[in-house]
Amino acid sequence: MDTSNPAVFVNAELLRMHIGKRVRAVIQVLRNDGGSIIGKSTDEQQLVVKGHPSSPPTTFLEVIGIADTNQSIQAEIWTNFGDDFDISSYNAVCQLANGDFKHLFI
Repeated sequence: MDTSNPAVFVNAELLRMHIGKRVRAVIQVLRNDGGSIIGKSTDEQQLVVKGHPSSPPTTFLEVIGIADTNQSIQAEIWTNFGDDFDISSYNAVCQLANGDFKHLFI
């Protein structure tokens, strides 16, 4: 595993703490606007992911990229997570990765 440039687990609420840093987030795709995808974060807030996925997006996407505003990510890596995903568990991981247990996450 490459640990030279880790990506912090975030939801929309936590994104503002990591502007300019590499992050990873899961979104539920709401619409594809050509150069960006509008989605709902695991904490039910809207996020904009800029860039073009290499394949058509499924309902849920994991995106790794740079947080460029408190509501948007410039995507580097897109991973389709299918059409069924447990958003509450992922949201709990985001809270742990940014709280008292962040030392357990890269």
